[in-house]
Amino acid sequence: PLTEEEKKAKLSELRERMQAKKAVQSEQDKKDQKKNEQISKKKTKESEDIKEQLRVKEQIKDAQKKRQEKQDDVDAKKRIQAKIAADKEERRLKTEQEKAARAGQAIPQAQAGKEVKNGTDGAETNKQPAAPVAAAPSTSKPASAYTESRLRFQTANGNIMKNFPVETTLFEVANALADELGQDVESFTQNFPKKTFDKEFFGETLKDLKLVPSASLIVK
Repeated sequence: PLTEEEKKAKLSELRERMQAKKAVQSEQDKKDQKKNEQISKKKTKESEDIKEQLRVKEQIKDAQKKRQEKQDDVDAKKRIQAKIAADKEERRLKTEQEKAARAGQAIPQAQAGKEVKNGTDGAETNKQPAAPVAAAPSTSKPASAYTESRLRFQTANGNIMKNFPVETTLFEVANALADELGQDVESFTQNFPKKTFDKEFFGETLKDLKLVPSASLIVK
């Protein structure tokens, strides 16, 4: 049997072991908590990245829808203008035909040239089509005629020249540059006219942003 002193010493040793075990467990709990917090932050960031990607995709879809609606409006206006022009030409021809019928002259037909009359007796002579008017030479193409845009990018590592189709979105341009630079692109800045294209513009095309046929952009 243990003496009282030995019992006290044994009890003190057991208490010290228990305290040491609790200290080790507390330290392990802190490490586990920190690790769990890191995992939670990582999951939150991944979730935010996924949401951002979905938002950008929705922007691209909306931009494509707007472009299609805009093109449909342009096509509809062209059809209306063509119909108005055809109706106007039909009315003009009908008026000329009625006038010729009342005067006892030959009735003009569609696409016929102007009649030329000579002589004093008013007799009808040769009918000659009006000479076509030569189109003036075009000095430069309008921006809508270009299918490709040449872009000059000013980056921290130097200038980069790239060509993109005019229907390329700014999001696709940023991804192409990110692959080459090894870092994400947050925005593009144009000096003249002064304008900054941040991620809100990434769903727009180079054509929509008037970056055709060429442009110089500062990359950030």
